[in-house]
Amino acid sequence: MAPVNIQNIQKRYGQVKVIHDISVDIGDGEFVVLVGPSGCGKSTLLRMIAGLEEVSDGEIRIGRREVSNLPARDRDIAMVFQNYALYPHMTVADNMGFALKLKKADPSEIAAKVQKAAAILGLESLLDRLPRQLSGGQRQRVAMGRALVRDPQVFLFDEPLSNLDAKLRVQMRGEIKSMHQRIGTTTIYVTHDQVEAMTMADKIVVLHGGLIEQVGAPLDLYDRPANLFVAGFIGSPSMNFIDGRIEEGVFRSSKGLILPLPDSLSLAQYGGRPLVYGIRPEHIRATTGGGLPARVGIVEGTGSEIYARLDCGGEEISCLFRERLNIRFGDKIEIAIDPTCIHLFDKASGKRL
Repeated sequence: MAPVNIQNIQKRYGQVKVIHDISVDIGDGEFVVLVGPSGCGKSTLLRMIAGLEEVSDGEIRIGRREVSNLPARDRDIAMVFQNYALYPHMTVADNMGFALKLKKADPSEIAAKVQKAAAILGLESLLDRLPRQLSGGQRQRVAMGRALVRDPQVFLFDEPLSNLDAKLRVQMRGEIKSMHQRIGTTTIYVTHDQVEAMTMADKIVVLHGGLIEQVGAPLDLYDRPANLFVAGFIGSPSMNFIDGRIEEGVFRSSKGLILPLPDSLSLAQYGGRPLVYGIRPEHIRATTGGGLPARVGIVEGTGSEIYARLDCGGEEISCLFRERLNIRFGDKIEIAIDPTCIHLFDKASGKRL
């Protein structure tokens, strides 16, 4: 195990800069997720840590070693890719132990490490099978086992669950997190799926356009997003954003809808300033009196929740109701917004106030 320190890292392809002066510290034993939309630079950053991409500028340290210019084989890392990349003619055991065989490790040591990894990943009964005889989830576990037997200082995962179906993704998320909790190796995990990031990470690094937007624990990002991008990216369904201003002690949207504000807010400093009002769908509830009148648009029920899009004074507002409501398209209802869960953002800068 080892910490990873990334200082002022940049990546250029010719005149095009795709990573802009990124710095982040990853503690020894932490599970850190790099998350962001496609093209944000997360996989490029991971590949630079792995030594698969050259660093244009800056420094990467793994433990006490500066590794920016070391080849991948000398960095003491193990990487699990989106594609399993298993050797089709080798058994599970041979696939898992192949890297150690290339290093001319003792056969008894290889066998012991393969057995230990197989026990952790539940692969003991599959060691004699070929990859074509395995399911997608089992192949992914073999790829993880191949990384695990190397006993590296750092594990790197590059969107390893993208090829799995929804149910299997949930199962594998739990298995990866469980593996980390048992062995405690520093882990850096790349995904575009914010649900994966929220459920697995000790710390999340949100990337956008080659820049870090925010770094923090999952609930810190959920409760205190630094800006509009993070607020909209973290959380599912996404946060509602409504343009408007604070006038005469209330928030008035650009379409005239009056929305509640927290009692603790100092209104004078924001009066008349263009703002964005943010409220998450799960912080809105249906009420039977004194609420905001709304007309029901789309309704999607999942059994445990009801997602609905409402027309509220000309503003479209998404709601996530946990109670079992009997609502249909076109119904008129009233909603109440929890004023303690409101976020206000400066419209010009996008920063949270």
